[in-house]
Amino acid sequence: MTRNAKILLLNPPHTAIGSRVPDDHLPPLGLLAIGGPLLDAGFAVELLDADYDPLSPQEIVRRVRAAAPRIVMVGHAGSSTAHATILELATRIKAALPDVCIVYGGVHPTYHWRETLSQCPAIDLVVRGEGERTALLLARAIVSHGLVATVPGIAYRQDGRVWATRQAKPIANLDDYRVAWELIDFARYSYWGGRRAVVVQFSRGCPYLCSYCGQRGFWRSWRHRDPVRFARELAWLHREHGVEVINFADELPTASRAAWQAFLEALIAENVNLTLVGSTRAGDIVRDADILHLYRRAGVIRFLLGIESYDAATLKAIGKDASPREDAEAIRLLRRHGIVSMATYVVGFGAETDGDYWRSLKHLLRYDPDQIQLLYATPHRWTRFFETVAQREVVQTDTRLWDYKHQVLATPGMPPWRLLLWVKGIEVALQLRPRALLRTYFSRDPEFRHAMRWYVQMGRRVWLREVGEFLFGARPRASGQSLAEFERRQRESALRPAVGATVVLPGAPSGMPVARAVPLSRAGSGPLAGRAVST
Repeated sequence: MTRNAKILLLNPPHTAIGSRVPDDHLPPLGLLAIGGPLLDAGFAVELLDADYDPLSPQEIVRRVRAAAPRIVMVGHAGSSTAHATILELATRIKAALPDVCIVYGGVHPTYHWRETLSQCPAIDLVVRGEGERTALLLARAIVSHGLVATVPGIAYRQDGRVWATRQAKPIANLDDYRVAWELIDFARYSYWGGRRAVVVQFSRGCPYLCSYCGQRGFWRSWRHRDPVRFARELAWLHREHGVEVINFADELPTASRAAWQAFLEALIAENVNLTLVGSTRAGDIVRDADILHLYRRAGVIRFLLGIESYDAATLKAIGKDASPREDAEAIRLLRRHGIVSMATYVVGFGAETDGDYWRSLKHLLRYDPDQIQLLYATPHRWTRFFETVAQREVVQTDTRLWDYKHQVLATPGMPPWRLLLWVKGIEVALQLRPRALLRTYFSRDPEFRHAMRWYVQMGRRVWLREVGEFLFGARPRASGQSLAEFERRQRESALRPAVGATVVLPGAPSGMPVARAVPLSRAGSGPLAGRAVST
């Protein structure tokens, strides 16, 4: 039965600056991760990466129609910012192919399954949380006309009401499921200046509880793959498919020193020429001072460090377990071992003043990172940060622009134009200071020099795009709505279509059992209430 069932994995076009400005494009790891189990179970699986070109809605519908799938599974790594696009595409696809079953997964629908299914009748099911096991069980139930209500970790609609089954258990062994690398043409995907590249995941989750993020909420526990098997897979990608750059999607791949060291040693033993880039915490770099030479030998060339703020009160308020001294030491250690340090710094956590931004600039100059990226605090409803800023005014009501590169919340006493001057000015001051220029153009390490030059080229284009959008496009404007009021209206607008609406799941019998389900009338009391996750 599965051999006759075709599943199309759809990666929608993304409007965020980071997706549209760079020439490079990376494959959609999340969809490939659910593709592996589906292929191994005998399903016919295809990938439509509409984010690559990107494709127009009309062209996407045309290609979906030509593929004639039984099921369309859609999701995007930029979950919340891609949500509006996914709703539009689902509506268009359902109009063209009424019998197709549309399944939506990812961070945003995991936490907003009630609103999603109520707002968009074209979406039949939502996968909540990790997708590999749940998507496979769900696909089997759909094609066999089984009872989807018995599948843990989903939400669905029946008789005008929205239901959620019990929460699925986390996948204990990440090596139980494989990535469907055969679904992509490796020659199409690149990073780091045209080098063939893929996205991978060594670990899932984060043991920390930063109020603005919350990977721990989505993944629920920190787990990692077998270090030797993982290193062997990366070596295979290099030898068989010419992959040169490995981009880690992990929030914290280094959480376990023993596991991370075992991976580094295994990859060194494979003797492949790979470039590794990713994110970690400054504390892990300081902890690993004695094995940083292994980082570099394995191919690590850049780590992003979430510094976020220098102010002790702000760090405490956002639950960031870090210190300026540790941040500065991590940057120094990375540089000593030829690894580029990228510092991310977040503005808008509180009522910041010109003096605060001046002190931020001085602290960043003292940190002396190789690269800098300033981001805007972005309040998603499922985070604890949302609660602390619920009464602040929203100045960007287009949620497609809640991508951390656009101001979302008003800063009291600081008009948007002046905040933009500080943000863009700090970036210029850091990237054009003499030390940074010397490393960019005169470093003795060609890989270090390439990393610096590539980032300057990309950073310049993104910088100009952000300024241009502010001047001629999506400028932040007073909305007169607090964040709480804006989100309340968003929820009401999403839930309104559910009244009296009945959408029958394609292939599912009426009177579907709803054991262990959470009805819409209990919104807010379900198994995911109060959890948090980053997008």
